[in-house]
Amino acid sequence: MRRDDLICFYTIARRETTRIFRIWVQTLVPPVITMTLYFIIFGSFIGSQLADIKGYSYMAFIAPGLIMMSIITNSYTNTVSSFFSTKFQRNIEELLVSPAPDWVIILGYISGGVVRGLSVGFLVSLVSLFFVRLPLFSIAYTVLFAFLTSVVFALAGMINGIFAKKFDDISIIPTFVITPLTYLGGVFYSISLLPAFWQTVSKANPIIYMIDGFRYGFLGASDISVVAGLGMLVLFSVVLFSVNLYLLKKGIGTRT
Repeated sequence: MRRDDLICFYTIARRETTRIFRIWVQTLVPPVITMTLYFIIFGSFIGSQLADIKGYSYMAFIAPGLIMMSIITNSYTNTVSSFFSTKFQRNIEELLVSPAPDWVIILGYISGGVVRGLSVGFLVSLVSLFFVRLPLFSIAYTVLFAFLTSVVFALAGMINGIFAKKFDDISIIPTFVITPLTYLGGVFYSISLLPAFWQTVSKANPIIYMIDGFRYGFLGASDISVVAGLGMLVLFSVVLFSVNLYLLKKGIGTRT
């Protein structure tokens, strides 16, 4: 990376991350409160009535899923809202005429999504310790899955931001696509408990690989190949980055 490109990246990334921590009451606190309620309701109230899964209490089993759910949601939300706001305020025009390469712009914006996703994930992890003693089987797998998942959804959020024409457009994908796939992605259950047919259907949901791999990092138990999950995340990262690069180069959604 050239020095000029590095300066461009640092400038955009600093703006994105500064915004997150400047309004932390809006960006960090609400998702942590939401996840705390999940721990109380599903973990303490309901989980205490359920049998262990894979040798772990129900609370310990769902904790990694809840952490990953917060990472997914916040990585996506931060990037899509930030990029669309730049378009809405017409600041995007100044950025596009600047000497900053398109790939640097992409990296700068997704850095904010990654920082917010991982920050919320870390805070939710701390909250989980008040409810359950969570083991850590492999810190390498835990960090890899958390980071790559946040990158994937930050990139996906940027695509949504590029195509969005009004504020309502930035909530359609999270509401009707990401949320249902996340709830059906093994956050609250193990797919090994499902009938064979539904296990096969579940494996068509990419989010289940992310949650299952992240859970493996904590518990050392998984329903799906962890290596396959990592490979899928790397592939998604490359494909979504390429799509963003193509859209910016063509000016789709950014030039009138």
